[in-house]
Amino acid sequence: MRRKRNRQSRPETGTPDMYGDFARVYDRLMADVDYDAWAEFYHGLLSASGVPEMGTVLEAACGTGSMTVRLARRYRVLPGDLSGEMLTLAADKARGQGLDLNFLCQDMRCLQAHRPVDAVISACDGVNYLLGEGDLRRFLRTANSVLKPGGAIAFDISSAQKLTKVLGDRPRIQKEKDICYFWENRWNGRSRRLLMQLSIFIMRFDGAWDLIEETQTQRAWEKEEIIRALRAEGFSSIRCDIGRDFSPSAHKGQRLHFCAEKPKDVNG
Repeated sequence: MRRKRNRQSRPETGTPDMYGDFARVYDRLMADVDYDAWAEFYHGLLSASGVPEMGTVLEAACGTGSMTVRLARRYRVLPGDLSGEMLTLAADKARGQGLDLNFLCQDMRCLQAHRPVDAVISACDGVNYLLGEGDLRRFLRTANSVLKPGGAIAFDISSAQKLTKVLGDRPRIQKEKDICYFWENRWNGRSRRLLMQLSIFIMRFDGAWDLIEETQTQRAWEKEEIIRALRAEGFSSIRCDIGRDFSPSAHKGQRLHFCAEKPKDVNG
């Protein structure tokens, strides 16, 4: 058995790669997610905020590009992520669907674009990985800076209920023919952070097993904290929808979806 170790990398540290070897198995672990429905949901949010079809959408923390390729059916997408491994997989996925996209290696707290964009999106827990209020505010501030006046921001988070009641302090084991993972969680109520430690065994073609060890931390954000930060960074028309998690095992209340607008009158 060959052993591989991937160190934890938190957004607050600025370490260049958060996922490393974990990118190899990310899509397998997310196989039950209905990305088509999720992308359609985002389309509804953006349409309600006046974002036009084929408008330019900056996608922060795009991961392996599962949402990217779906958004690209309706928008001109500028996807970005801090993980080089994730971006490589995302670019391969896009090329496989005949898409010519420009992937950006950038921290979601320091968003940049050559021209102002119509919308900023961050799906699938990206904001949960922002562990401090300063990180959250920097994400929102730079998102505001790249948006056109009247542009929209949309993102989702796993709710505090999900992190504390569903995931917190509950180990999980999943075994398939060629992959097995052990997932241990520890909830810290004082810091409102969930530490997730995963040990993932992957069978190679020769029958031997690779081991990937991954440690991640998510912050439980309350609805009011997010809304307060959006207002502080100049957003208006803030909406929050308590929606489902787009996977068969999840229930209403496990995910919060936010959408807000940059005022057309940027001075007011």
